[in-house]
Amino acid sequence: MVGNSVFTVPNLLSFIRLLGIPVFLYLVLVPSEHQVTDLIAIGVLVASGISDYLDGYLARKWNQVSRIGQLLDPLADALYIISTVFALTYREIIPLWLAILLVAREGLLFPLLPVLRHHGYGVLPVHFLGKAATFVLMYGFPLLLLSAQPGAAGAVAGPIAWAFTIWGACLYYWAFGLYVVQTVTVVRQARRVHG
Repeated sequence: MVGNSVFTVPNLLSFIRLLGIPVFLYLVLVPSEHQVTDLIAIGVLVASGISDYLDGYLARKWNQVSRIGQLLDPLADALYIISTVFALTYREIIPLWLAILLVAREGLLFPLLPVLRHHGYGVLPVHFLGKAATFVLMYGFPLLLLSAQPGAAGAVAGPIAWAFTIWGACLYYWAFGLYVVQTVTVVRQARRVHG
């Protein structure tokens, strides 16, 4: 059951995840001794990935699923992905075409919202595949940042990071396709009901 509570542990985790975004960007973008700040930034990304899993798990386990949480969690995911992609592109860790591909997917979702609202629906529930794509990307991004470090750790992290990132990007677009199918289904059902 979806409640209206705002002050829940899962919502607090999502809010803390949002607060981590400017911290991450500062660590990665402000000129400094990159090796030290990058390791802290990797920790912030890992903590974000863990909190992303925990907020959903705790919301279901403790029966604290809320409307605000259903909006806050995907918002935090989207902002983390966009900000991380921006930072990695700025640092020339990932190519511009990949950044455009990942950010464009978020942009392609926005036109679905007015269509759903027009037919009396809110935001679509987060699909398992969408969460899986985010989860895989949240593995790939810290490893990409680690791959930029000199030494053996960076060399080993590189191929693993790219495997996760490419896999995550494919899942990301597959999930987008499912959201489009869900939207079309909702619109057809609404048209049938309203004649």
